[in-house]
Amino acid sequence: MYLSHRYVGSQVSARTARDGTTFHATPSEATMSIDQNADPAATDENLRPNLVVLIFGSAAVGLVSAATLPWPDAAASTVLGALMIAGADVDMRIFLLPDIVTGGAALSGLVAASALDPFDPLASFAIAAAGALLVGGGLWLVRWAYARLRHREGIGLGDVKLAAAIGAWLPLDVVPICLTLATSAALIAVLIARWRGEPIERTARIPLGAFLCPALWLTYYSTRLLRG
Repeated sequence: MYLSHRYVGSQVSARTARDGTTFHATPSEATMSIDQNADPAATDENLRPNLVVLIFGSAAVGLVSAATLPWPDAAASTVLGALMIAGADVDMRIFLLPDIVTGGAALSGLVAASALDPFDPLASFAIAAAGALLVGGGLWLVRWAYARLRHREGIGLGDVKLAAAIGAWLPLDVVPICLTLATSAALIAVLIARWRGEPIERTARIPLGAFLCPALWLTYYSTRLLRG
């Protein structure tokens, strides 16, 4: 999950955390979007997913999709699965969703909506675009309201962008299922951590994107599987 400011074109840039600490970024780091919730040490290297996880995870998604879905749906499922594996891996480690994951997921969702409808691809594209705006805009409003009420960031812009991708890939009537899966999994993870004796504070950071990413793929795959 991430939000922040993009710094470009300076020799050395600085960003300030909520506690007032100033971090200096090199030119390569300065081109990244850094969430206030993100690891301050996030670098270009950290933004790359674990290749072993990505390759084997994508292969597993591809095999399952190819074995159970028609090939156009299987191809779309595999692309989405690879992006979601990359996003979950990075967000779990540094509390940040790369633009290439969220933007790629949103764009591929629009392309898939059009390509998978042989009868009226333009209408499907428009519906997917409207879904992206509604779901992404809805989470942005939640983010804005929380920040106004609590005077601190609760949801990163990366999660908002991922929500837009959810709206592009899923029918609106299925979106609540995806969000319920993600939030339930996050709650279970918190409860397990507490059961293991780990300190859980009200301001504890939770990598929401790491739960939204698999929930999106699983919901899309299940929807396509059930609808045949």
